[in-house]
Amino acid sequence: MATNNNDSRPGRSYGNANNERHSSSNRNYNVERRPQREDGNYRPSYEENYNRNYESNPNNPEGGRKRRPRVGERVSSGGQGHGGGYGNAPGRSRNAQPVSQGSQGQKKLVKKKKIFKQIKYKENADPTAPIRLNKYLANAGVCSRREADEFIQAGVVKVNGETVTELGTKITRADEVIFNDQPVTLESKVYVLLNKPKGFVTTTDDPENRKTVMDLVKAACKERIYPVGRLDRATTGVLLLTNDGDLASKLTHPKYEKRKIYQVWLDKPVAMEHMQAIADGIELEDGEIHADAISYVTEEDLSQIGIEIHSGKNRVVRRVFEKLGYRVLKLDRVYFAGLTKKNLSRGKWRYLTEKEVNMLRMGAFD
Repeated sequence: MATNNNDSRPGRSYGNANNERHSSSNRNYNVERRPQREDGNYRPSYEENYNRNYESNPNNPEGGRKRRPRVGERVSSGGQGHGGGYGNAPGRSRNAQPVSQGSQGQKKLVKKKKIFKQIKYKENADPTAPIRLNKYLANAGVCSRREADEFIQAGVVKVNGETVTELGTKITRADEVIFNDQPVTLESKVYVLLNKPKGFVTTTDDPENRKTVMDLVKAACKERIYPVGRLDRATTGVLLLTNDGDLASKLTHPKYEKRKIYQVWLDKPVAMEHMQAIADGIELEDGEIHADAISYVTEEDLSQIGIEIHSGKNRVVRRVFEKLGYRVLKLDRVYFAGLTKKNLSRGKWRYLTEKEVNMLRMGAFD
C-alpha cells in the first residue's frame, strides 16, 4: 500500500476515526481512533492529556516537553551552597535526618511531620433503599461479602434484635445491625489517589510478605480501603483506593469503558506497521485487544509510546507489545477514568476533592 510520507511521520496517532475496524486497503496512518461524543466533541488525544498533565511542571532541562523529575533526581535549588540539593534545602538530601550542630548554639534542623486532614464527603445514598445484608457488612468494613455470608449462616448477625441466617436478606440503612454482639454502622466513604511506585504489589495482603500499596496509604484513614483495579508490581502511576464498592464496580466493569492511558518505554523503536496493527487489533490468548488511540510520545524517540485502552485484562499492555516482539522496560499509567497524577510525586497520595468524587459518581469522567 502506497502511503504519503507526510501522513506517516512519527508523532501521529493510529486508528479509525469511527472507532471501527477497517481493511488494509482503507488504513490511514494519519487517522486517530478518537470516538465522537454525543455532543459532537472529540475525546482529547493522549498527547493533549499528557501535555495538560505536566504543563505546570517547572523542571524542563531538556527543552521542549516539560518533564517531571525522576525519583531520586537532584534538582538545583537556585540558592547557596554547592552540589544542589532537594527543594529549598541546598546541599542536603530531602531524607536527611536532623543532626546536632555542636556547641555553638546553632539550631537543629527538624523535619516536620505532615498531617493530613481527612475529607468528609457527602453521602448520596437513599437511607430507605434496600441493601443486601452481606453488602452492608462489607461496606461497614467488617469483612468481605463472601466472609459476611459465612458469618450470617453461622448465626452471629442480628437485625433489629432478630438473628438472621438466610443469605440474600435485604435491610435498609435505618435498621439496627449487630455483629458478634457489637453494633455495626456504615463507614464514611474515603477516596485516596496514589501515584504508585515500582516494586509494590496492588493488593490488600500478600502471602509472600512483599510490599503492598497499603503500606503507602496506611496513614490515610482508619477505614478499610482497597485498590480499584490492579497495576502489576513493576507498573507505576495512577491508582485509586476506596471503600466505596458501588463506585469501584462502575470504574472496573468492562461495560462502563473507563479510559486508561499509559506511557510505555520499550527496548527498541516501534515500527509504524506495528502501531497500526495495535490500533486494528492484536489477537491474544484471551481474545482480541485493540488500542483506542496510540501514538509516539516524541518524534525523536520512537521507543516511547502513548497508548489508550479500555480493557481491564491482566497485563494487557505488556502482552500486546510482547506479542509483537518488544520488551517493555517501563510502564506508567498517567490517566484513569478522569484522574491524573498531576502534582503528585511518586509514592505519594492525596484525597480526592469533593468535585472529583461527584464527577466519578455521576459517570462524568470517561
